[in-house]
Amino acid sequence: MSETFFLTYDVGTTAVKTCLFRYDAIMRLAEAASRDYPLRVLENGGAEQNPEDWWRAMCESTKQVLEKSGIAPEKISGISFCSQMQGVVLVDREGRAVRPAMSYMDQRAERELKEGLKFGLQVAGYNASRLLRSVFITNAVAASVKDPVWKYKWVEHNEPEAFSKIFKWLDVKEFLIQKCTGRFVMTTDSAFSTMLYDMRPGRNCFSREMCSMFGVKMEHLPEIVRSTDNVGGLTECAAQSLGLLKGTPVFGGGGDASLIGVGAGSVKEGSTHIYCGTSGWVSTVVPPKAVVDLNSMIASIVGADPRHYNYFAELDTAGKCLEWVKDHLALDEIDIYLEKKQVNDSYETVHTSLYDYMTHAVENVPPGSHGVFFTPWLHGNRCPFEDPHVRGMFFNIGIETGKTDLIHSVLEGVCYHLRWMLEAQEKKIRVKDTVRFVGGGALSSLTCQILADILNRNVETVAHPQNAGAVGAAIVVAVGLGVLDDLEKAAECIPVVRTYRPDPASRTVYDNGFRIFRQLYYSNKSNFKSVNA
Repeated sequence: MSETFFLTYDVGTTAVKTCLFRYDAIMRLAEAASRDYPLRVLENGGAEQNPEDWWRAMCESTKQVLEKSGIAPEKISGISFCSQMQGVVLVDREGRAVRPAMSYMDQRAERELKEGLKFGLQVAGYNASRLLRSVFITNAVAASVKDPVWKYKWVEHNEPEAFSKIFKWLDVKEFLIQKCTGRFVMTTDSAFSTMLYDMRPGRNCFSREMCSMFGVKMEHLPEIVRSTDNVGGLTECAAQSLGLLKGTPVFGGGGDASLIGVGAGSVKEGSTHIYCGTSGWVSTVVPPKAVVDLNSMIASIVGADPRHYNYFAELDTAGKCLEWVKDHLALDEIDIYLEKKQVNDSYETVHTSLYDYMTHAVENVPPGSHGVFFTPWLHGNRCPFEDPHVRGMFFNIGIETGKTDLIHSVLEGVCYHLRWMLEAQEKKIRVKDTVRFVGGGALSSLTCQILADILNRNVETVAHPQNAGAVGAAIVVAVGLGVLDDLEKAAECIPVVRTYRPDPASRTVYDNGFRIFRQLYYSNKSNFKSVNA
């Protein structure tokens, strides 16, 4: 088989990583480059970004990859995206953002959620009629303050001038697709994540009834395409900005929740993967039918493969907690140096070198971190409880507590929360004894072992787990071009490189620790609200 080259863009919360893949029966990473951009967190719960920062980072990193690899632009067969999801990018007719993009982390819309769902006769705390119609039509409910429809309504209520300029409502990668092709589209998984998508048989559209129910203008919603669809070729302007050829095919791609599982090789029914990047989640492939747990805020969501759904539970701040450690614990007093060079704030450092250091610094701390606990809720929480007021904390610090205990407890706190979400999933579905682990967290053998111990399950890792989203996007291009038959072929292209097995000696410590960890939320729920409401 002759070589085929794909360019994919992993558009994360704080950086875009551009990856060049060479496919010759196996998907191989040929070159990569990344560029950072800021996330602005506001005092009122807002979290915003400038969409042009994403495009600038994409253009700069593309040119760097081409230069470093020596691959000519004409050899690139197609490009695609894996991006953060549930952003709200409101654009005018020229594709320009009318206001900063609202991140998935944005939680300003408490009033809008209350007005939209929390009134009248209620079931599980939500308006019974609207809840039942939402589940019937969309297989989901926009029950979180962070769901996109409430952000859209927040702009309508608070920024009427910006709202009046809206032509289309896009998600993150859809903004970049428009920059590339000039088309206003939204992939099926992104459309589903608006909670306005009609999931009933024979439908593939936004629901007019749902839009009417929540006061969304149908004309603001774009055309829906599949992840593997060729959306169009690069425009002359976009090609010049990227350093690529005009007409290079652009494929729909998918959100991170859809494609990281593909890149993990977790694509067949019943398989589970856990992701730990800036955010974190537990996702299990299930049959294409509605599975909703409103009490735990988990639902089956549309993925890149229309034959399956993903039963999905999310933690907003996972690796973000380790970034916090870098900025406010490690750098202050420990002085992180790698080869006598101070660690900087780059994407690669946060997600690779920092993990190497963490392993070295805290590897001798025993399970349980000498009794110290950390809660990883730095920007509220979504699952298995919805609470925008909750925050992170260290618990049970003593006079002998050291900084390594604190750092180790952060790793454990993230893993405890992942266990909480996995056990919440088991209330509705069957989860296998072995899970795949990807994202920057999977680069650390210590984190992998802690996760296996806390879950009491085997944990598998793959090569370059931090690039799982980009690999998933490359699989999408390969399927779109007909190089691969379907997305399930990812399981054959992505082998396991290591398996971590739980240590029985840690079982008692972590089972008791998990009980205490959960109680920390319930014991402090009212206090969090008093301080942060």
